[in-house]
Amino acid sequence: MNNKSEHFHRLFRPGVLNCRRNLLPAALFFSFFALLIYWPGHYDHISAEPLEVIAADARCPVCGMFVAKYDVWITQIRTTDNSVYNFDGVKDMMAFRATPESFIHGKVQDISEIWVKDYYSLKWIRGESAFYVAGSDVLGPMGHELVPFASRAAAESFMTDHKGKAIYTFPEITSDLVNTLRSGHMMK
Repeated sequence: MNNKSEHFHRLFRPGVLNCRRNLLPAALFFSFFALLIYWPGHYDHISAEPLEVIAADARCPVCGMFVAKYDVWITQIRTTDNSVYNFDGVKDMMAFRATPESFIHGKVQDISEIWVKDYYSLKWIRGESAFYVAGSDVLGPMGHELVPFASRAAAESFMTDHKGKAIYTFPEITSDLVNTLRSGHMMK
């Protein structure tokens, strides 16, 4: 045999050919997966993170306030269609969560993420895992507010320092509590 035919037979003998045939679907799958992850603007919800930059004209859908100027108090809800709603505080976010159709025209998709900022660190934390202080002497943009913390210890310290009345976990925040905090403070 000449060198060309030996080379051909070495590369394309049945075992090697089958191996190469199996690599093609795997390579295509991983290429497609990488394209999905890195495609600009698509599948952002995979990261499960809040928006860091809030547009200056972003308004709270509950009260109508511009939220960007109240960076300490901004909260966010992301829905399953990747829409993000920004709020000027926890109480308006909770009002929206209870009855979104009261504040948005049309159907609002299911909520997939809730984000609040820890009052001391200003880092985004999951709303469902935060501890909230009510009745303190610290007021939000629209009066009394539920002040979020990443830990119970931080919430207890804040409650002592700022004359808070109670600490709530996310599931303990009722519509009655939210409505009491919101009474007399509706701009819309």
